[in-house]
Amino acid sequence: MTAQLAEKLERMVNGVAVDKLYSTIDAVKEDPEIARFNFRITNRWVNGGHNRTTVKDFYGANKTHAHETPFVLEADEPALLLGQDQGANPVEHLLNALAACVTSTIVYHAAARGIEIRGVDSRLEGDLDLRGFLGVSNEVPVGYQNIRITFKIDAEAPEKEKELLIEMGKKYSPVYNTLFAGKTSVTVELDKG
Repeated sequence: MTAQLAEKLERMVNGVAVDKLYSTIDAVKEDPEIARFNFRITNRWVNGGHNRTTVKDFYGANKTHAHETPFVLEADEPALLLGQDQGANPVEHLLNALAACVTSTIVYHAAARGIEIRGVDSRLEGDLDLRGFLGVSNEVPVGYQNIRITFKIDAEAPEKEKELLIEMGKKYSPVYNTLFAGKTSVTVELDKG
């Protein structure tokens, strides 16, 4: 079977198998339990600000799935922040997660709408004041005070459609909503085992 024939059979848009996407939506409507996922990582401190995270598996569609190859993510601080610069720092990883999730959401929703995208570029900036992290000021938030995301979407679509895709990216991105909807419960505790 040629690649063109396979693509016609699978109806690919933006690298997304649209028919499979709609089949997944229908399956979730029929059995909401398969929509429940549990993503997990393990993290180990290496030295100073250096941490190593491993992503091996996740739970979804009623069973655990292993990644073909575990992903290893390095996090550290730049020398200016007393690290060895062995990886992006945690707040840069947060920007990466936000960019990747909103971008994927835009691309998937564009595919579902039949909009072919040639390219999506984004620029993210976050403003953070170290006085919060260092405990120097109770007036300064510990995390980002502001995050700005700018998207450039290369597609044969009017500006209004591109703006709608960005709104859909915000509305349906799990990372965006985890960060900004204020409804996620996070517990932090000591493992006493």
